[in-house]
This record gives sequence, structure tokens and C-alpha cells, in this order.
Amino acid sequence: MRNPALQERRNRQILADLVRTYIETGEPVSSRAISKRFEESLSTATIRNIMADLEDGGYLYQPHTSAGRVPTAAAYRFFAQEIASQATLTVEDRNWINREMSGANSAAEITERAGHVLAEVSRGVGIIVSPPLRRAVLEHARMWLLPDGRVVVVLISPGGNTRDKVLRPGRNFTQAELDATAEFLNRNYSGWMLDAIRADLLQKLATERERYETLAQSALTLCDPAILSETSTQQIYVEGAAQFVGTPEFADQSHLRELLAAIEEKHRLVSVLNACIETPEPVFVQIGIKEISQAGHNLALISAPYSGHDQIQGSLGVLGPTRIDYERAMTAVAYVAQLFSEALQKIE
Repeated sequence: MRNPALQERRNRQILADLVRTYIETGEPVSSRAISKRFEESLSTATIRNIMADLEDGGYLYQPHTSAGRVPTAAAYRFFAQEIASQATLTVEDRNWINREMSGANSAAEITERAGHVLAEVSRGVGIIVSPPLRRAVLEHARMWLLPDGRVVVVLISPGGNTRDKVLRPGRNFTQAELDATAEFLNRNYSGWMLDAIRADLLQKLATERERYETLAQSALTLCDPAILSETSTQQIYVEGAAQFVGTPEFADQSHLRELLAAIEEKHRLVSVLNACIETPEPVFVQIGIKEISQAGHNLALISAPYSGHDQIQGSLGVLGPTRIDYERAMTAVAYVAQLFSEALQKIE
């Protein structure tokens, strides 16, 4: 149910104009500034009353008595969901993104160019996360036995992406068993996602145990995404972290250091970006990212999934201050995700 403060169209428009103005200026917004932008002829007194209603509704706050108003997280959320989500990519941005993304000849080059574009449009960080391991598509598997009994598992995906992991399985394997397991996977499951492979192996064990028990059980032991630990093998590309230096939102040096450390560690970014894959929205917006930093309430994440082999694969997006240009960032993220998917398909 819509907040009473947003029932009237003019209230929604005033809130949208205020958010836009604050994004542009970074200064508390006065009723006079809104009156200059508003399409209807409203007195500053009427606008002040509406702004007071919006403040009561939790969309604005006043830093001090004589100041104008500043958007809250709820205001940014409203703006992203109801205003920016209707925006279209400008011709200038479309042409610029096409130029930046064209001509890439490898997955690494595509990733680097996409990261640069995303960082530029966000005034923050561009992030590309490889597929969670459970969503990785298997093209070829290889396995080697180490002298101490550990096993090296190498999974190769289309495009040459490689995931490797050294395991200490619960039982001893011979190299012949490992070769047979890899050959079984390559013969039966090339082109499958690991999640689907696991489900099919479990079904085979349930319905045709005598026929498949040895190979299926070995494959489950060595290629289960949970055992391979997807968080440690997942790859992430980050560009633009230095753009947070000097931003008003991170004037506190301790908060800035913590944010930069979290970006450097990357695993926190992976968990947040992976959430967008599970949501139905084509572009996922999260205002306030407490999982990343104590000052995460000053952060906004805009992300989208990219695809390959007709399946959702990884995710990409931008991490910036809440005072990000949502209309530009959201349209650019959606378009980069489209181009990224198309480019990866051509390489694969």
C-alpha cells in the first residue's frame, strides 16, 4: 500500500524533483529551488507544506532548522523504483558505451571494458562477478591425484574460464578412478550447469543405483559446488574504487578506509551481487549496503544479471554513493549487461 505522503501526484513529482536536485547539487533543497522546477504554479508555502508531509512520511529530513531538505533512503528507493526505472538510455550514452565495448577479443578484455564503463557512469565502482560455481557451465573436467592423496579438480567453462580446487576427499582415489570420473562427466554433462549435473546425478543414484553408483558417487564427491566452495573460487573484477576518495559521503577517513578495505577483500561484494541473480527484476537496486561497510547506509548498488547459454550466469553493476545519477546508472547497467552477454556468446 502506498505511503499516504505519496498518494497525490504532485507530492510524488515534488519528491522526484527534490531527489534530482539533491543528486545534482549535493546541497539541502529549498522550497524555492523546487518551485523553479515544478511544472505547476505552486507557491513556496504550498511546496513547504508538501515537503513537511514528505518529511513526516519518512522521505526527507532537515539537517538543521534553517536548511532545506535532504532525501532519505526511502526517497532514493522511491526514485529508483518509480522514476528511474522508466528512464531510457540517452543516445549519447548508447553511442559511447558501444564504442567502449566494441572490438574486444577475449573475456578478459570484455570484462575490463565493461568495468571501465560502469565506473565512469556511476562515479563509483564498476563490478563484474563471474557466475556462482553452481551456475558455471561445464565444458571439460580434469582431475589429478597428488602424492599426499589430495585431488586437483579443474573445471573448464566455455570461453576458457577455468576453476580449480585442491580437495581432500573423504576416501582415497586412484588416478584411474579420477580419469574415469572426468571422462564420465565430459561424455555426459558437457554444456550442463553444475547445479543441473548434481541434480541429475542424485536422480540416477535414486533410480539406477547399481548402474551408476561408483561413477555418480565419485562425481558428486569431486564436483559438488558446495564441496568446491564457490565463494573461494568465484572471480570478481573491480574498477574505480579510488573515486570514493574525496566524496562528501565518505569524508570520515575511518569509514573510507573500511570501505576501500571491503572492496579490496571482494568477498563481501560477491555475496551482495549474487543476490541480484535471484531477484526477478531486470535491474536490481539496493539502497544502503550494510554488509559492506559501517558507512554502508551511504551506498547504493545497481546491478543486473548477464547470461550465457540461455541461462543466467553472473552479475555486474555499480557501487556508488546514494547520491548517484540513478537514471543514467540504471539504464547503463542494463545495456552493459546486454552487450556483455552478447559479447561472451560470440567468444564462446
